[in-house]
Amino acid sequence: MEPIMYTFEEPLNEENYYLTIEEGDQGLLPVLILSKKQRTQSKRPAVVYLHPSNANKEYIAIAIDARYHGERAKTPNTYQEALVSSWIRGDTMPFIFDTVWDLIKLADYLTDRDDIHHSKIGITGNSLGGMHAWFAAFIDRRYSVAAPVIAVQGFRWAIDNDQWQARVDSMWPVFEVARIDLGKVAIDKEVVEKVWKRIAPGLASEFDSPYTVPLIAPRPLFIMNGQDDPRCPINGIDGTICKTYKAFEDAQCLNHFQVHIEPGIRHEVTPSMLNEVSDWIDKFLKA
Repeated sequence: MEPIMYTFEEPLNEENYYLTIEEGDQGLLPVLILSKKQRTQSKRPAVVYLHPSNANKEYIAIAIDARYHGERAKTPNTYQEALVSSWIRGDTMPFIFDTVWDLIKLADYLTDRDDIHHSKIGITGNSLGGMHAWFAAFIDRRYSVAAPVIAVQGFRWAIDNDQWQARVDSMWPVFEVARIDLGKVAIDKEVVEKVWKRIAPGLASEFDSPYTVPLIAPRPLFIMNGQDDPRCPINGIDGTICKTYKAFEDAQCLNHFQVHIEPGIRHEVTPSMLNEVSDWIDKFLKA
């Protein structure tokens, strides 16, 4: 896929911040904020873009480095090493949960700014960033519009239906260390389940998509997945979609929920998919 280039006719303000989240080497959260320059200050909607990020001149756009990524990584292997350490020591949660805590603290900061419309903060991202967007939106209602891309999946379903291999391959070292520790000849569903319980407790149970995605209602939610994505099998989110549809129906706002399954797409994002996400965000944050 060719990189997508964005050009702007008007100059942008660029702000680089470090928010102190907690003590330790991951306690500083790098934040990049882009906004169109204005002669007079006014409150504008904001959009948080998560791995990868881009900017839309209509908004104040915010990007962060997830835990153990970007400026928060000491080496190219920092993230994988953190996952292994989480399995061994159980003292951090580098897969999803720790970065979602950062996003809660980011929302604290954004809702304290005078130039941001506090009731119009959207959040989106793809792959790992999409998972961060999904979890941040269900746990923090200050994210008023959510659009996770190639991210929503059923972790329990994948274990029960032996469809976990592609997700495991994306973070193989931690599962391989767990396999050795558990005395297994090969990585199997027992290894997968034990890793999730150790590094992200509840991920395949009470925090799985059928229980958390519906909690985003009645706030606008757009789920964008690829039809042939092995990391996020479509069959694995049928129950999630049904429960989420019911939640929006009960809230009498079905127009706030949309699912798009892109035909012929695996774990990737196309320009047309990004355009659909952008249009969805525009629809609700500009209202």
